[in-house]
Amino acid sequence: MSEFYRGKRVLITGGLGFIGSNLAVRLTEHGARVLLVDSMIPAYGATLRNIEPIKTRVRVNFSDVRDQYSLSYLVRGQELVFSLAGQVSHHESMSDPMTDLDINCRSQLSLLECCRRSNPAVRIVFASTRQIYGRPRYLPVDERHPLAPVDVNGINKLAAEMYNSLYHSVYGIETVSLRLTNTYGPRMDLCNHNKGFAGVFLRKALRGEKIQVYGTGRQRRDFNHVDDVVDALLLAGERDATQGQVFNLGHPEPASLLEFLATLRKFADFEYELVPFPAEAAAIDIGDYFGDFRKFHEAAGWTPRIGLEAGLENTIGYFREFGIAGEAEG
Repeated sequence: MSEFYRGKRVLITGGLGFIGSNLAVRLTEHGARVLLVDSMIPAYGATLRNIEPIKTRVRVNFSDVRDQYSLSYLVRGQELVFSLAGQVSHHESMSDPMTDLDINCRSQLSLLECCRRSNPAVRIVFASTRQIYGRPRYLPVDERHPLAPVDVNGINKLAAEMYNSLYHSVYGIETVSLRLTNTYGPRMDLCNHNKGFAGVFLRKALRGEKIQVYGTGRQRRDFNHVDDVVDALLLAGERDATQGQVFNLGHPEPASLLEFLATLRKFADFEYELVPFPAEAAAIDIGDYFGDFRKFHEAAGWTPRIGLEAGLENTIGYFREFGIAGEAEG
């Protein structure tokens, strides 16, 4: 994999955010020529601190993916585009659906159009989400499961995913979509309380604050450490067998929220309590979810390497060493 990316011209949208910056670090280790594009919208977690170790080895362009004029220029000459820019909060997608539409749907179509017109030979890896499935009808969820999003974010991500598939089948642009699940690890945004429970739990655990768990806490999820997600993105970009397809990520050992907290308490001192679901959260909660990633394993050889205990130990260690980005900069 490292030889494939050596010397490759690679653009990462959302490159200063959580997953984008971790991907950038790995790509520079593999010798890629990396251009990071980010709007630096404060609520979305981007920070220059995320690329401090590689700041002299990458190029950065402060631009919004909604700006098709700058995007058309930026995609020229790129061999791969990792399309990671997005609005990831399910709650914010419901309270501000038009912004979610602009960032997660219209801008993705704009990127595809820019590539079709300016760089049709590019290969695009799109970060989709398991949220497109909605409430699982069976477990583990494979790619044949019905698609029934329960929020605006899931609908827009599904539309973007379908645009990528369409541009592959009609125009021959090489695209692949990965349906990410609960990603955690170093550089994640811990300051935004609407980005999912993992970030909230980690922030409160680091501060020694009491954590509120909605419902019974027995809801099961699969968790991917960001290093495993970066592995998946790189494999998706490299392997010809993945092109034109969509794949689940996941983990072979799903855990309940209570099991997540029990593991987290090995590395941090905090209390927790069970509380009823707020109405707005209950309306879009999906219950148990864990994905079947065998299709991606067969196509690309990917299997997550990092278990929950090792992943949480690594994550807590990172934030204890470097602090929480928003707190340090605010």
